[in-house]
Amino acid sequence: MSAIREAASVILVRAVPNDFEVFLLRRHKKASFMASAFVFPGGAAEQGEDARTAAARELFEEAGVLLARDTGSQNETLQMMSQEQLRAKVLAGAEANSVLQLAGLAWATEGLIPWSHWITPSTEPAAGFNPANGEAPRMARRFSARFFVGEIPAGQEPQFDATETVDQVWVTPADALARSAELALPPPQVRTFWELAHYHSVAELMAAAKKRAEEPHPIMPRLAPGTTGPSLLLPWDREYTEAQGEAAPLTYNPSWAIGPSRFVFEDGRWKHV
Repeated sequence: MSAIREAASVILVRAVPNDFEVFLLRRHKKASFMASAFVFPGGAAEQGEDARTAAARELFEEAGVLLARDTGSQNETLQMMSQEQLRAKVLAGAEANSVLQLAGLAWATEGLIPWSHWITPSTEPAAGFNPANGEAPRMARRFSARFFVGEIPAGQEPQFDATETVDQVWVTPADALARSAELALPPPQVRTFWELAHYHSVAELMAAAKKRAEEPHPIMPRLAPGTTGPSLLLPWDREYTEAQGEAAPLTYNPSWAIGPSRFVFEDGRWKHV
């Protein structure tokens, strides 16, 4: 059984008239996890790194968006570098915290608000299995991934790294759901966009995120066989306890555990039903 690694992602948003958009990156077709899918910027945490810091670092590495503050350091070793130069050093292999320290900066993660916590299923098809690419089912890498909502800082524009990620798009939640097959959205993204579609401004979304942060509970899908293919069941599904794989049943009833409770793969996309 695959070990579970800690991970973090950022649901990066920006305001548009009468709505908001969410930023997605497309992973390389040869990626070992979520290949060719459009996903929120994120990845595995480094040893000793808390989830918020991991989210901020991954956002900088994968999208070039920097959440940082000036430390006011007077150290003579400070190096004056542009944001692009800082990212280039990190992408070249330099340790991100050290690069920021040399520039007199520190991560500013207070604007990242918890939204959800997903744990990769222990049974196939796991989250790394993308039928849209014709991949054979396999035991995927497993992650305990924290999703945070954050607004893009003024004056910054994201840019994919052209290595792990090869494309990018801004979409409203409604557009993302309508284009879920085209974007090859995995189940956590589909569910998240279903939730985000209930809000129509960044302020409304952030207020909702703060309320959700008071009701944490992991979401670990379980596998259930079906007549046309397997389904992934969420903890509030009535058949969750009878499904296959490791389980994380609800220990209370969070207000967000409502609506569609399973995923089925049909017509080239994951459907949330």
